Amino acid sequence: MSPVVTNPAPDCVLFDLDGTLADTAPDLVAALNSVLLSLDRTEVDLATARWWVAEGSVGLIKNSLRITAKQAQASPYRQQLLEAYAGNLCVRTRLFPGIPHILEKLELRQIPWGIVTNKPTRFTHPLLKQLELNRRAKVVISGDTLSRAKPDPLPLLHACESIGVDPSDTVFIGDDRRDVLAGRAAGTSTVGVTWGYSRSEETSSWGADQIACNTGQLISILRV
Repeated sequence: MSPVVTNPAPDCVLFDLDGTLADTAPDLVAALNSVLLSLDRTEVDLATARWWVAEGSVGLIKNSLRITAKQAQASPYRQQLLEAYAGNLCVRTRLFPGIPHILEKLELRQIPWGIVTNKPTRFTHPLLKQLELNRRAKVVISGDTLSRAKPDPLPLLHACESIGVDPSDTVFIGDDRRDVLAGRAAGTSTVGVTWGYSRSEETSSWGADQIACNTGQLISILRV
C-alpha cells in the first residue's frame, strides 16, 4: 500500500494588512467623516465607505467628494484626512476574527510570518505597535519602504530575502487583486480572502491559487 503523501505547511506566510489581517475601515472612515463635517457635508456610513478603503485616502476623498482620482491626490482634504487618521489609528481597528488564532498556530509551528502592505510607514508601524504585532512579525514592508509597491513583486521578493526563504515556499495572502498580481509575479503561492475591502464576487477573477472565505478555510489552506 502506497504511503499517503500530504503537502507540507509553507516555510513562510506573508500577509497584506488592511482588509486581510486588520479591519482598519472604521478608523479610516471616521477620519473621512471628520473631513466631511468640517465641510458641512453629510457623513458617510461605514457600510458604504468600507468599499472605498481599497483605494486608500485617494479613494476615500474621490468617492465622498465625487471628484477624480487626480483631483483627490492633490486635494488638501486628503491631507486633512491623513492627519486625522494619524491621530486615531487604532480606536476601532481590530484584527479580523480568527486571525490571532492563525498567527498563534504559525508561531507554534515556528513558521515565520510577515506583512507586506501599501500603507505608508508613518501609519504602518504605529498601528502594528498598538495591535501588538510589531515584535511578532519577522518582516514588515510598507508602501514606501522600497522604490516600488504592490502590484510590483519587489516588496514580496525583499520580504522573502529578509526572512531567508524562497518565494516558491512562501504563501502571500491578500484581499485585493494587486496582492495576487504581486504574489504571482514574485513566484509565491497566493490566497485571496473575501472578508476584506474587495467584493467577494470579484475574488475568483484574480487568478489566486486558492480562495479563503473565512479563517477556518485559511487554516486548512496553510495546513497548520
